[in-house]
Amino acid sequence: MPKEKAIKELEDLPGVGETTAEKLRAAGIDSLEKVATTPPHELSETAGISLENAKKAVQAAIDATTINFSTGDVISEMRKNIGRITTSSSALDELIGGGVEANGITEAYGRFASGKSQIGFQLSVNVQLPKDKGGMDGNVLFVDTEGTFRPERLESMAERAGLDPNEVLKNIVVVRAATTAQQILTIERADKLIVERNIKLIVVDSITSLFRSEFVGRGALGERQQKLNLHIHHLQTLADKYGLAIYITNQVMDNPGIMFGDPTTPIGGNVLAHAATTRLYMRKSKEEKRIVRLVDSPNMPEGECVIKITAKGITD
Repeated sequence: MPKEKAIKELEDLPGVGETTAEKLRAAGIDSLEKVATTPPHELSETAGISLENAKKAVQAAIDATTINFSTGDVISEMRKNIGRITTSSSALDELIGGGVEANGITEAYGRFASGKSQIGFQLSVNVQLPKDKGGMDGNVLFVDTEGTFRPERLESMAERAGLDPNEVLKNIVVVRAATTAQQILTIERADKLIVERNIKLIVVDSITSLFRSEFVGRGALGERQQKLNLHIHHLQTLADKYGLAIYITNQVMDNPGIMFGDPTTPIGGNVLAHAATTRLYMRKSKEEKRIVRLVDSPNMPEGECVIKITAKGITD
């Protein structure tokens, strides 16, 4: 009997050819693990194959995937080597556990002019620093959805950091996304760019702006949240796969149901709340000062600090 072909790609699954595999990838089912966890009837509808073939494909994907186990002490040792990027504020670095962490998503939300984009700019400069100076010796993919990218701002931050402003700008790949489709595709196709350009930080400023404008009303909420969920999980996949730091900014709204206290609520609901590793709430104070509150972190307690946004960048 001929030896069965090892299943490594979607195309290797029974009943799944190149055309069907492309349909699955377009729908976000881009790995054997995702096929293994997709209900057969859903796979059948998505791929346009019979229910029987879908059942065979799911079972084959289950048989071809493995679950890797680690003990707590091994994970502890691995975490000691995770990269971090300084924010240029010792108070903010301390608040979030030593800087913006790789292998995770850091989200900053707040009103207009609260300083969210400024931290994104500062991180884009600082990630290019050597590791012993709070960087990751890497470059940046900056996804600009609001037209906020300002090269001149990065130049002044680079000078303060002792870096060549022109070289710093050359190391930042900027994508101006005008639609959610462009935003999503940029991240889905980022693998090659990450490897070729030594990308160590992805900034998305902002993650929700285009979703908010394209999906309007309650009727579109379900589709918006589903697409946003896939998008944010793809970012996390890249973070895990390549050891990247992900920094996203988020818009806010006023929650009319909150009668007392601060009604400011981040857009994206539970999808973003659960996906972000670290959540920061930023608000404007007097003059250059901004108040940053750590809302959620898996290893740091809630707290606040004050930073300054000056002409040269972020400081204490």
